[in-house]
Amino acid sequence: MSEAMNLPAGVVEVSETGTGRFANEVRVGTHHLMADEPVDVGGSDSGPMPHDFVLAGLGACTSMTVRMYAERKGMKLTRVAVRLTQRKIKAADCPDCTTKDGEVTEISRDVTLEGDLTPDERARLIEIANKCPVHKTLTCEIKVRTHLVG
Repeated sequence: MSEAMNLPAGVVEVSETGTGRFANEVRVGTHHLMADEPVDVGGSDSGPMPHDFVLAGLGACTSMTVRMYAERKGMKLTRVAVRLTQRKIKAADCPDCTTKDGEVTEISRDVTLEGDLTPDERARLIEIANKCPVHKTLTCEIKVRTHLVG
């Protein structure tokens, strides 16, 4: 991978750094991030775990989408904060899941809205949170196509 060139929009490159068993450099445009696993599973904890990036993407998208909508509608939103967790649950214990065998991943997203907002505005902003593009991606059918290039 070329260190000198910025990546085009929509392209993410991930490669091992050679500095730890699971340490990876993540390149997105002009940004360089680290990904790793915790020490207790053999990593060096030099960056977030891969699933943390998924949650971070959903959280950032949620916050940005809510902010854009509030500004467009002239709402007095002063701050958005999103806290996310994920866990595996038995599909049989999930009353609104289509899958009934095995496990499903459940993401919990807690949204804090600060500002002089009416109850109706707060409710609308939570509806909008569920329309952020990453939320839509994670809740629709996804196909990952893997190609060997070298």
